[in-house]
Amino acid sequence: MGESRSDLLAWVNELLQINYTKIEQCGTGAAYCQILDSIYLDIPMARVKMNAKHEYEFIANFKVVQNMFKAKRIDKPIPVEKLVKCKMQDNLEFLQWMKRFWDTNYPGHPYDPVARRRGQSTEAPATLAPLAPRTTASSGSGGARSGGKTPIGGPRAGSASAVNHEHVLGLQAQLKEMSAHLEGLEKERDFYFAKLRDIEILVQQQTEKLAEEEQEDKTLSEIQKILYSTEDGFEVPEGGVAPGDEEETF
Repeated sequence: MGESRSDLLAWVNELLQINYTKIEQCGTGAAYCQILDSIYLDIPMARVKMNAKHEYEFIANFKVVQNMFKAKRIDKPIPVEKLVKCKMQDNLEFLQWMKRFWDTNYPGHPYDPVARRRGQSTEAPATLAPLAPRTTASSGSGGARSGGKTPIGGPRAGSASAVNHEHVLGLQAQLKEMSAHLEGLEKERDFYFAKLRDIEILVQQQTEKLAEEEQEDKTLSEIQKILYSTEDGFEVPEGGVAPGDEEETF
């Protein structure tokens, strides 16, 4: 039998100097990363988001765990798809395994968890635990709800409104973060496209110069083939110019 939930929470809170109240909060992956760091002291903690709030952030944290398992040749499957859903039983079983692994491998050196994560906030998202299912009014029952626990004054709209407001704020924050990520990808795309365009112009100029001298360079020809190659199914956009027929505008 593994340790109880309360024992595991007490252990992980003491080891990492955090304040988790539920096993489900380990589903962010952050605690698992730092448990490994306490053993090996070489987890890239700058890549670990201690206060992750979205599933894609949880998955990024688990990627760090997976890389460490691979580097240390730890033969243990990580059910990432289940763990990131922040269900109690899945995370309880994995945390029990992590505790046994830590007991076996921790070398006993001093460990400062706050310094290792450079003071990152460890506040876990309040919406990790699944919300209780909402009950709906039965038709013809005069507004009575299944279970018979509707307040005399009717359902409390305020609590539902607060949940909806929190959900909207979370979506807005996620959208803002994704927009910033998209902007970075667009800048990276433009950067590399400009480099390829410079190479294309240089190769074209050199090829034309050799053609005037009735010479040919196979390497330049191969480079042009790579630059102008397309994937299957790709069509040149309407109004596009076929390779070799370009008109430069300076």
